[in-house]
Amino acid sequence: MIPEHIPNWIGGEERPAEGGRTLDKFDPATGARLCAVADSSARDVQEAIESGRAAQPAWAALPAPARGAALLELALAMRRHRREIAAMVARETGKSPKDALGETDGAISLGLFFSGEGQRLYGRTLQSGVPHKYGGTIRQPIGLAGLIVAANTPIANIAWKVFPALVCGNAAILKMAEDTPGTGWIFGRMAKESGLPDGVLNIVQGVGAVSGAALVESPDVGVVSFTGSTAVGRRIAEVCGRRLARVSLELGGKNPLVVCDDADLDRAVHWSVLSAFSNAGQRCASASRIIVFAPVYEAFREKLLAATDRLSVGPTDADDLGPVINRRQLEAMCAALDRARDQGARILRGGSRLDDPAHAAGCYMAPTVYENAAMDAEISQKELFGPIVGLYPARDFDEALALANATPYGLTAAIHSASVHRCALFAQRVRAGVVNANAGTYGSEPHCPFGGFGQSGNGSREPGTEALDVYSELKAVYTIVDAAKV
Repeated sequence: MIPEHIPNWIGGEERPAEGGRTLDKFDPATGARLCAVADSSARDVQEAIESGRAAQPAWAALPAPARGAALLELALAMRRHRREIAAMVARETGKSPKDALGETDGAISLGLFFSGEGQRLYGRTLQSGVPHKYGGTIRQPIGLAGLIVAANTPIANIAWKVFPALVCGNAAILKMAEDTPGTGWIFGRMAKESGLPDGVLNIVQGVGAVSGAALVESPDVGVVSFTGSTAVGRRIAEVCGRRLARVSLELGGKNPLVVCDDADLDRAVHWSVLSAFSNAGQRCASASRIIVFAPVYEAFREKLLAATDRLSVGPTDADDLGPVINRRQLEAMCAALDRARDQGARILRGGSRLDDPAHAAGCYMAPTVYENAAMDAEISQKELFGPIVGLYPARDFDEALALANATPYGLTAAIHSASVHRCALFAQRVRAGVVNANAGTYGSEPHCPFGGFGQSGNGSREPGTEALDVYSELKAVYTIVDAAKV
């Protein structure tokens, strides 16, 4: 199913990288080589930019409902080929087929939602204090959108950015993650087959430090949207700031899940396991810190460890979590856990890669639970992006809230309590862009805004209708009527 060579999509055509350069893509579940991927140069990116510049004026000139109709055809093509897309996602990431299909269906739902925004690309009517003067606002495209996505949920990440960028009238250059090139390739094929005008969407592959950097640095790219690590996001913000380009950053998290002394412990364990370990912990919204009231700490810990022991690790629908995306990520997690041990953390479960015959060739991290880590320790403060979670006791609500906020991040949070008062107060006071009560730390929907505080982003929100503010300019328009000529 995966082609031997995955090219770029530029101007509606499949193109190799300059000089035929390629990278190797490996299967995280087996370690086997899957394919070669175009290793794009800055010149390849510039060709994609020029293709977008040529196509964007005609695309922007279409009425917004017509753009929405074109995007509807793309979303419907995705729905027709949902199992093919999901199979690609599963093969590239190592996640189970059912999880990949769920992710694909979420991406389709987002595409359907934003195709409808073509009929609702609203401005506002403004009241003037001047007689016979009428005002309002209209939305206009920025021009070219540079979209840089992560590998953790590849088809969902593509949809989150491409559909709102295009419905606003921009042309887009999508930079795929090195670890999920096939998902970008198959999405480009869907765009071509659905009749999206050539050049409106261009897809480049390659190394972020080369092709991604060329996209961010280009003076022709008016808005850059990036999902990934805080360190890379900070560098992108610096470059975009120097040239006054708009930037939207959805970065990391060290997300807390608070378990109160009146919580349903079985429900809290269920959601803790899903939040910490599903998708191998590779969600920016994963729970990595579970803060438990002292009176129920030991009971919760035992239930959590028992649930962790029942987890099955592998790439099939019978498994609960798959591999992490690559060997580099796996080694970084193991090194962080070694340092945590040296700093006094106690590993309760896992703590190393799985090296038995069924897992040794892949990038499998054992589901890991630790305790006794200081709140200012590296493992308590740094996002690891894997199936690793820590337990932290708290005396009461005030201490639990303080621990939840003791992080430079602020992406998502959850609380488990039978008290509506505790849940409401927590939602008001926790520093997070998304808060759930009696659920997990993840689960945002296509029509809802997503983003965080602090080092979790720069304050923008995608998706939801708030994404339209990322990808469009607001223009105020005034008209003065001469009443004498009426």
